Amino acid sequence: MKELEALRETVAHLRGPGGCPWDRAQTHASLLSCLIEETSEVLEAVDHNDHEHLREELGDLLLSVFLHAQIAAEAGHFDIEEVARTIREKLVRRHPHVFGDQAGRISLDQLHEQWDRIKREEKAARGEAPEEGPFKDLPPRLPALYHAKDVAKRFRKHHLPATPSYHPDANPERVTADSPESVGRRLFHLAALCDAHGWDPETLLRTYTDQVRQEATPPPA
Repeated sequence: MKELEALRETVAHLRGPGGCPWDRAQTHASLLSCLIEETSEVLEAVDHNDHEHLREELGDLLLSVFLHAQIAAEAGHFDIEEVARTIREKLVRRHPHVFGDQAGRISLDQLHEQWDRIKREEKAARGEAPEEGPFKDLPPRLPALYHAKDVAKRFRKHHLPATPSYHPDANPERVTADSPESVGRRLFHLAALCDAHGWDPETLLRTYTDQVRQEATPPPA
């Protein structure tokens, strides 16, 4: 824990009087591109099973969290301790089968139902109106492939009927690709196929793209 406190003090110093002009100039909005970039580098380290690189990139990602918390603390909103407390309390609250009276064996289906119920209760406690329909609670701002995979998952989970744009049993290999709309349809079906098999479409695409790049790159002279 001492290293986390040392990091907090370092970030506060960088943001404080006499600190780094770049760090002092940052806002929540200006740091978003850094957050996306650091997250992508974590993904790369995981893809390559590079533990040294992963340790470094997780540190960069952690720095983004500490910077956002420091900016919020300076504005009087919250600090890193409150961030940690909030997520710890959420973990305990959403795992009654581990920490609460329900501790014991629970099936995966029961776990999913319990998770959804607890999230609904949390929203009600915040005074938020419950979302209706099978696509409630989809995470915002997901990459398009992840978003398509999640939508396809809701079709499968809730046994939704086919729509004019999506027939869950269609073979993506037979979907024509003669227009932008048909290409989008094919991409969606491929994302749905990944969901059905438990594959991560982003990882598959990154891995294949890396293969294409490697094959097209001449070896060093």
